[in-house]
Amino acid sequence: MLTSTTPLRRHQCHMLGISAKISTPSWFPLSISSIGMMPLFFVNIYPYPSLYQNANFPLNFSFFDGGSKPVYDKGMVYTNVFDANFDTLVWSLRKDCVSDMKIIVGEIGWPTYGDKNANVKYAQKFYDGFMKKLARNVGTPLRPGRMDAYLFALTDENQKSVLPGRFERHWGLFTYDGKPKFPMDLSGFGQNRYLLGVEGVQYLPSQWCVFDKDLKDKYKELPASVNYACSNADCTTLGYGCSCNGLNHDGNISYAFNIYFQTMDQDVRACSFGGLAKIVTTNASQGGCVFPVQILSASTRVVSLSLFAASLVVSVAVFILM
Repeated sequence: MLTSTTPLRRHQCHMLGISAKISTPSWFPLSISSIGMMPLFFVNIYPYPSLYQNANFPLNFSFFDGGSKPVYDKGMVYTNVFDANFDTLVWSLRKDCVSDMKIIVGEIGWPTYGDKNANVKYAQKFYDGFMKKLARNVGTPLRPGRMDAYLFALTDENQKSVLPGRFERHWGLFTYDGKPKFPMDLSGFGQNRYLLGVEGVQYLPSQWCVFDKDLKDKYKELPASVNYACSNADCTTLGYGCSCNGLNHDGNISYAFNIYFQTMDQDVRACSFGGLAKIVTTNASQGGCVFPVQILSASTRVVSLSLFAASLVVSVAVFILM
């Protein structure tokens, strides 16, 4: 998938000092650099949605290792969808009035959860191939040479809309608590190692909210309770092909209850669900499915510091009165 800047009528290319006809459309640069007023075109290229939206899309054409059947177009050979998408833009700019405009890839990445092909294995393969491509400065068939790109994204975003797919919340190179998901080499020389994670992360107490299986008389309330939990928290890892897809019936319920409980900063009222849930101190994670514990938020730390400061003031006041 390729997204770009807003189309503009071609006569406005005169703003860049380029002669062109008025009758045909053109592209307008997203921003202009401060060095020589050179126009820049930022484009977002996402190979993954092409695979997600089309069951017949060749998986290997998403990667850079040459494992896919090449596509030939007017003497050009394409072995991956990124080059094909990038050169679609290059061709459009050539056809119009800005053939020499510098193109920067504003966003590119691969999700790690949310679909059968959104996983750590494929994400690592994609980034490994892409970083090696950048390091070699090979460019694309129509635009050889050095290329600039920004990876998307740093961390997962559990509040993003899932209308495009459950994977939308899982583009991060790091987990929600700053842990790298897989080894990679940003230099592109294949010396893969885990990126430096965030140090000193503080978590809420090691406790989980799980389904109380002994309350069978309340099972009829389960669908509404699970729906409520997943409507207000991120249950995307329970989807088909995801890391928690293999949980049994009770495991799915417990995951939904716990993710809501953690999202609510472990408020005890968030682990009720009409009496269907209980808080435990034994890690509820199962196999490769991690039941997360919420990190200590900045607001929680501020409240704690405020309470400490207040207690200190009271102590000093009492000491003075004595």
